[in-house]
Amino acid sequence: MASMTIPAVLSSPRDDAIQLHRAFKGFGCDTAIVINILAHRDSMQRSYIRHEFRTMYGEELDKRLAKELSGDLERAVLLWMHDPATRDAIILRKALFGDAINVKTATEVICSRTPSQLLQIKQLYHSMTHSYLEHDIEFQCTGDHKKLLLAYLGIQRYEGPEVDRNMVEHDANALYKAGEKKFGTDEKTFIRIFSERSRAHMAAVDIAYTNLHKHSLQKAVKNETSGHFEHGLLTILRCAENPGTYFAKLLHKAMKGMGTQDTWLIRTIVTRAEIDMEYIKGEYQRKYKKTLKDAVKSETSGNYKDFLLALLGY
Repeated sequence: MASMTIPAVLSSPRDDAIQLHRAFKGFGCDTAIVINILAHRDSMQRSYIRHEFRTMYGEELDKRLAKELSGDLERAVLLWMHDPATRDAIILRKALFGDAINVKTATEVICSRTPSQLLQIKQLYHSMTHSYLEHDIEFQCTGDHKKLLLAYLGIQRYEGPEVDRNMVEHDANALYKAGEKKFGTDEKTFIRIFSERSRAHMAAVDIAYTNLHKHSLQKAVKNETSGHFEHGLLTILRCAENPGTYFAKLLHKAMKGMGTQDTWLIRTIVTRAEIDMEYIKGEYQRKYKKTLKDAVKSETSGNYKDFLLALLGY
C-alpha cells in the first residue's frame, strides 16, 4: 500500500531524465524539480529514469544526485532511488560493515521483514557484496542474538492468516515454562518459537499468553531477556501484532525530545513509503493524536522536509 501521490499524467522516463538534467544545469540545483519528479515515481519508474539518464548523458544519475544534493536530503534521495529489497540490503551492509557498526539497525530490518522479503534481500545482498548475509551476521553478532537472527533468516515461515489454536496454547505455555516459571531462561525455546512461527501465530500466542498468565508476552520478554536479543524478540512480536503501530512508534521515537534522529527518520519513511505508509499514518494519528504530516513539518525544514512529506503523500 504505497503512499506516494502519483500525478494523474506521468511524463515518460526520457522526459523525466531531460527535466532532471536541466535541473542540474547552471548555478545550483533546482531541487524542487528533483523532488517533484523522484518523490512521485515508483521503484520501476525510477529504474527507467536511471537507465534513460545513463543512455542520454553518459552519467549515473545517483552519482549526479550525490554531487548536486547534500546533507539529509542527499541521504534520503539516494536511499529512495533503490527498490525496497535492494535498499534493505544496502542498509544491512552499512549496519554490519559501515563506519559505525550498528547491529540494532540490522536487527530492526531483519526482524521486521516477512519471509518472502528476507529471501529477496538475502539474494540481493549476496549479489551486491559477494558475501552471504548469514556469514556477516555470524561475524558481527554474538550469543543468543546471533542465534535468533540466523534462525529467523534461515526459516521460511508461513505467511497466511490461519493458526492452529492447540499449538498456540502449547507455545504460550512452553514460553512460560522456558521463562517466568523457571530459574533462569531457556533461550533456545524462545529462539525456536519466535523464528519458526508465522506472524499470525505469534500474535495469537501473545493473546493466549495474556489470558493464561495475566500479562502480555511482551512483558515476559522484557523480564526474561535483555540487549539485542530482547530487541529482536520484541521486534518480531510487535510486527506480528501490528506492523503499522510498530513503525509509527519508530517514527515517534525518531522525532521525540531534543533533536531529531534523522537517520532513523529517513530509514523508516523511505523504506515504508512503497509498502504500508498509509496504514502507518493512520496508526500514528490514532496513537499520538497528531498527523504524521504535522510531526514531520515540526521536526524538519527546507527541501528535506518537502521530500519527506512528498514520500508520505502530502
